[in-house]
Amino acid sequence: MLRAALLILVAVAPLAACAPMPVDQAERLCVEQANQALRPRGKVAMGVGSGGRPVGALDVTISSDFLLGRDPAQVFDSCVKARSGKFPTRSLDDQPGWVG
Repeated sequence: MLRAALLILVAVAPLAACAPMPVDQAERLCVEQANQALRPRGKVAMGVGSGGRPVGALDVTISSDFLLGRDPAQVFDSCVKARSGKFPTRSLDDQPGWVG
């Protein structure tokens, strides 16, 4: 009996991760995806390493939504719908964190 209960728990646990999340949580996560659809993001770092040698780094992030020319508001709406199963409660322009 215990073995059957453990097997059911192991089988059902991954499905819990697929459950819809609350709309407000989905909105917070999806704002970043919409920001990435707006423009590429990047970081530049420069400094001096040991021995006085100059060092640098460049990090650029380009989303597929940006490359495809998708409207950030549509990216946001579809992301929230996919994560929560519901439509956003506020438009992208009214979301904290939107840099548009």
